[in-house]
Amino acid sequence: MTSDATPAAISSLSTEQIDARYRDLDSWPVSEMIAAMFEGQSAAVAAVGGAIPAISAAVEAAVPGLQQGGRIIYVGAGTSGRIAVQDGTELTPTFDWPRERLVFLLAGGSAALTQSVEGAEDRGFEGARAIDDAKVTSNDVVIGVAASGTTPYTIGAIRAANTVGALTIAVANNPGSPLLEEGRYPILVETGAEVIAGSTRMKAGTAQKVVLNLLSTALMIRMGRVYRGLMVHLRVRNAKLEQRGKAIVAEIAGCSDEEAARYLEKAGGDVKSAVLMGFGLSVDEVADVLQRHQGNLRAVLNEIGRRDE
Repeated sequence: MTSDATPAAISSLSTEQIDARYRDLDSWPVSEMIAAMFEGQSAAVAAVGGAIPAISAAVEAAVPGLQQGGRIIYVGAGTSGRIAVQDGTELTPTFDWPRERLVFLLAGGSAALTQSVEGAEDRGFEGARAIDDAKVTSNDVVIGVAASGTTPYTIGAIRAANTVGALTIAVANNPGSPLLEEGRYPILVETGAEVIAGSTRMKAGTAQKVVLNLLSTALMIRMGRVYRGLMVHLRVRNAKLEQRGKAIVAEIAGCSDEEAARYLEKAGGDVKSAVLMGFGLSVDEVADVLQRHQGNLRAVLNEIGRRDE
């Protein structure tokens, strides 16, 4: 079952409806069926445009708690849960978001990442218990994702997170769904009927992926982990990241690749620190100024008079 809707709610969900246009899909030439599916995917991406104000509001509200040490907590079941995990796992290698400040609550546990755990999504009390076990606080940002918006596990988690004052964000593809009503910051992307009825791994899943990409990336930018479109909060951990880190340092500090490599080594692989060393700051000065500006490189460069024109 690719839908995360509960049986009782299926008949009323737009994502579960049969689109008469595709009733004979299985008899079409391969090129036509693929073109139809591609059209659906494109429409799903376009549908996200209407949710930009809601996504923006969620980002602005989430930043203060994260600046106080809050965690980003993803909650979901089935396809939605896997998409959430995919988004979150990229935050550490891309933005050096601390692993200890990233939590995944997936119906059925980690086993559900690679196989269906039927029935796990139907137990709302387990979602609530997962929030309790994770010791969620008011600084945490809890993101619940469900195409149907009716998944008990995810709803239970969001309700429990609300009770402890966490900032809750709900992402769903059906209007008026319980999940959207529970989330303090609801994000609706109405993708409608799927090309294959109920297969929310397709249009709905694509829209969820886009929403989460926008949401998490905007959070990282607002947290000062991006400067001039560059991953300045990157920490060098492998050969590819070393090359990227050198390029970033050289670009911002205006130094050679060889100098950038030396600064990176001295900074322990921390790109922001290496950039500031490239501008002549000592190790102690770098640590002090980054702490005062909560790691925001633009603010630091403004202070030291090296703002990019």
